[in-house]
Amino acid sequence: MTQSFDPRQHRFPECRYFEDLAVGERFYIPSRTMTEAHFAAFQTLSADNHPIHYDIEYCRERGHSGLLAHGFQILCFTAAGASSFALLVGDALIAFTEQSSKFLKPVYPGDTLYPMLEITALTPQRSTGIVTLAATLHNQRGDLVLSGEQKILLRKRGSQVSGAR
Repeated sequence: MTQSFDPRQHRFPECRYFEDLAVGERFYIPSRTMTEAHFAAFQTLSADNHPIHYDIEYCRERGHSGLLAHGFQILCFTAAGASSFALLVGDALIAFTEQSSKFLKPVYPGDTLYPMLEITALTPQRSTGIVTLAATLHNQRGDLVLSGEQKILLRKRGSQVSGAR
């Protein structure tokens, strides 16, 4: 078969724009079981050397059953880019503009995390709109370990991507 290939056609489903979204839509992110390898990789990346994240005896002396995951390490699992939301909005995405979170329960190696995003507000602007996503992260016991909010700036239908045809 000798069809010509156009990389511009190598795309995910048709892009949805700001006005195509609805409050209450949910976007699941694949679950992950935390391992000590995740902890070591994040320690290297973050340069956070506090013993609560890498010294098991230090943790036990403070009443923890294992190493304690770094809050930002757990927050990373709620990245919108890891969900179907990023594929859904495609070229409508302009920027990730804001994030807040509360770390509610400890996360240890062996815990399985279940992240989810849900649209809680849509704030229209002239040619764009801000999508507010509630971010939640539960563990295998159903405990809410993180709650937060993310804001994403999207184009409205008909606004152009810079440099696009």
